[in-house]
Amino acid sequence: MVDEHVELGVPQQILESLPDADGDAAQDMKRAVAGMESQLNRAIESADSEAEAAGHVVDAIERLEDHLERYDEFVPELRAWGQSPIYAIAWRNLQADLILQLHEHDWLSGHVDRERNHRLVEDGIRFGKRGD
Repeated sequence: MVDEHVELGVPQQILESLPDADGDAAQDMKRAVAGMESQLNRAIESADSEAEAAGHVVDAIERLEDHLERYDEFVPELRAWGQSPIYAIAWRNLQADLILQLHEHDWLSGHVDRERNHRLVEDGIRFGKRGD
């Protein structure tokens, strides 16, 4: 059982970028982040080691990266249809900021890097090996 936890939040500048900083979108963001924080902390608490806990965090980072890319793809599409992309931009920026927030936890940093490198190798991407 790991005795560490993560703290996440919605940055004020992202909330202020919304047309209605206290509206539904802001509340949705706060609920989503609180839910993610709670889910991650439960997974971390149930982990047997910091390395296993970091694996849960890397899973979350990879999901955030996928969401970031998806929101980023919405921006030009919304503009092409003459719609404001402000909400897609805010959600995209939130995903990026959450990734940064996770990397800022000192106890995780080395473990997260090792886990990501391990996954790269596990997926068949090998660095420094040529001619095979």
